[in-house]
Amino acid sequence: MIWEDMDSDLILLNRDANCEDDVFEILGGTFIKKGYSKESYVQALKDREADYPTGLDINGFGIAIPHTDSNHVIKETEGIMTLNKPVKFIQMGSEDVEVDVNVVMMLAIENPQQHIKKLQRILMIVQDESVLRKIYHAKTPQEVIECIKEKEKQIEIQEGGLYS
Repeated sequence: MIWEDMDSDLILLNRDANCEDDVFEILGGTFIKKGYSKESYVQALKDREADYPTGLDINGFGIAIPHTDSNHVIKETEGIMTLNKPVKFIQMGSEDVEVDVNVVMMLAIENPQQHIKKLQRILMIVQDESVLRKIYHAKTPQEVIECIKEKEKQIEIQEGGLYS
């Protein structure tokens, strides 16, 4: 479960950033400071985002899911950053379509074999615009974790417990 891996210190709410590099420096830098990622993590995020953009438009609500190779990761986790004003990311699968991103869900994936499964799980969560809005309007990191936990429980019920 995603919510079980989350560290409340990696949930940064109502932050200011002018561009995606600022997001990587702030949230990715926190991953490094907390011992989840190596010093190379932030640059690796920037490099990967340039080649494989992660912006998504979910019914007019922008989210980005930056991540990079496992060799930059010490311990697997996820982090979330909500932005006071949107930051432009390039849309996933595009070279030039911009998405105004309000929520960033950053991943540190330790096991490369779990990469796709983890992304699929996150996409199941964030496809629900109401979940994104709850995350965006959350006042505390614990509210974010509870929101994700609640959505994952719904997914479990819909999938008959296949993702436990």
